[in-house]
Amino acid sequence: MVMMILMLMMSVLLLARTDDDFCYDEDHCDPYAWGDSYPSCHPLLDSHHSPINLDHHLMKNHSLDSLQLHGFNLTHKGQWWLTNQGHSVVLEVGDGMQVSGGGLPATYRTFQLHFHWGSVSSNGSEHTLDHLRFPMEMHIVNIKSTHPNLTSALEDPTGIAVLGVFVDVTYLHNENFQSISSALSYVAYKGQTKSIKPFPLVNLLPQNNLTQYYRYHGSLTTPPCSEVVLWTIYEVPVYISWAQFEQFVSGIYSTEEEAEIQALLHDNYRHIHPTYSRPVYASKDAKLLTNGVSSLACFNSVSVIVYLLLKI
Repeated sequence: MVMMILMLMMSVLLLARTDDDFCYDEDHCDPYAWGDSYPSCHPLLDSHHSPINLDHHLMKNHSLDSLQLHGFNLTHKGQWWLTNQGHSVVLEVGDGMQVSGGGLPATYRTFQLHFHWGSVSSNGSEHTLDHLRFPMEMHIVNIKSTHPNLTSALEDPTGIAVLGVFVDVTYLHNENFQSISSALSYVAYKGQTKSIKPFPLVNLLPQNNLTQYYRYHGSLTTPPCSEVVLWTIYEVPVYISWAQFEQFVSGIYSTEEEAEIQALLHDNYRHIHPTYSRPVYASKDAKLLTNGVSSLACFNSVSVIVYLLLKI
């Protein structure tokens, strides 16, 4: 239990810092300035930064099958904790879930997930799919099980595995997302925390398309931007309603409740980085980027049209 608490504390400190030392919307501390305070965030020093644009310059890898999501279909005991830490909303999920297979070099234990989103007039996913930016992106963060804590994992070039899920907007309410969306009003301000009853985490994934994804080696997308992440980006998004999306863009603040000036948290995503010579792989069942531009263009058009209509 002590180890779990320490691990969760480190996750908040290192992956979703509560300090006011980086931001997304002010020139002196936005993503382009992170390198001033965190040298490892400077994109000119290294070539493995995230996020990236996923396009047709990738390689099909037929050995990339479905990941093994151990415990994701179970309802675990205890409590999970949803926290507004000023840069995102983080759900700490405790013990009981692991990720392996699908080309990963080891077993990784799941310990938190968080979100990146846009605003009422902009999309906010971190990765882009053939230059399409989705309204939101969810990251499920896992650390290699051989490491006792996150600090140790950050010293390992493949110490962290992140599952990235695009979140799109539709007219239908997503009941699987309700456990999170119903708790957002309790964590509207920085530092606020709300307990959540555990639910099967697989409900938040594109369950019918889990074998369709892209894989590359990159970095954390927040300081310290450590280049230790094996990214798995599912190509098919999950869907939430406009009302659920609006709870993020219009109801979450980057400031504390007592702050003299309140600031909504929005557009909390890092800019796109070059892939350079990095290989980017498509799983054996990936379709959108491997079947040619036409299928993706059709998908993009429907997605964008539905999203814009919902905002009218």
